[in-house]
Amino acid sequence: MQVLRFAPSPNGWLHLGHAYSALFAHEMAKRLGGRFLLRIEDIDVGRCRPEYEQAIYEDLHWLGIDWEEPVRRQSEHFAEYERHLKRLRDMGLVYPCFATRKEIQDAIAQSGIAARNWPTDPDGAPLYPGIYKDIPRTTLNRLMWEGRTYAWRLDMEKAKQEAERIHGGPITFAEEGESTRGDRGVLPVEPELFGDVVIARKDVPTSYHLSVTVDDALQGVTLVTRGQDLFPATYIHRILQVLLGFPEPRYHHHGLIRDETGRRLSKSARDMGLRELRAAGKTPADIRRMVGL
Repeated sequence: MQVLRFAPSPNGWLHLGHAYSALFAHEMAKRLGGRFLLRIEDIDVGRCRPEYEQAIYEDLHWLGIDWEEPVRRQSEHFAEYERHLKRLRDMGLVYPCFATRKEIQDAIAQSGIAARNWPTDPDGAPLYPGIYKDIPRTTLNRLMWEGRTYAWRLDMEKAKQEAERIHGGPITFAEEGESTRGDRGVLPVEPELFGDVVIARKDVPTSYHLSVTVDDALQGVTLVTRGQDLFPATYIHRILQVLLGFPEPRYHHHGLIRDETGRRLSKSARDMGLRELRAAGKTPADIRRMVGL
């Protein structure tokens, strides 16, 4: 049986883009005769709020979406993510990075490469310059003893090599939707585009990449549906799936809901939420029309 999920973060009100993604996954699950799960991705305990989580339930009910209980809340499973992080540490594939944002900026400035020419990852962030990647063990122990803040980074080159060794060849994934470039079918992963990505922090033993990979495996998700903005993240998730011995789901990345200027909707831009649209008299049928369903 196919298992699909919608996994919002309760750090703001749901908007039309979330409505489209939730309806897309829910209707596909029904069409396939499968199961539909709701997961609350609330590892960012500083920004997530109970009122936003409650609003997610209310908005989805209003749209006519139902889901299986209980709902998995990521903040209740940090110990689980930490166990998988330890597995990666034991494999020698992650390392602590003590670099501050300023140190990274300074390293880029001192590289001789203009900041505008420094390579960026698919999300637009500068690639990590590796300033703490190969520090001596004595220095590492001293920094940890001092209580310095750090992040756990995945050594992407080593991780990809190990994943390919385990897999017995290049890592791919099955895309049933398409990327923003129109890619679909069986596609190769390109995790090196992200460099040594952060997969956990000292105070929070996980990240979006690690927690979503663990959760999809533990919940038996067989088809991941999500927006095209998350298409490149699949490169990281497939590497982690192979390293941690998880099954491979299929993927369907769908288009994004944009405003009249072509900008995709976002919480940070305070785009009109479903609550405001409902208060303005819109109906679930109106929302479906607005998102093209």
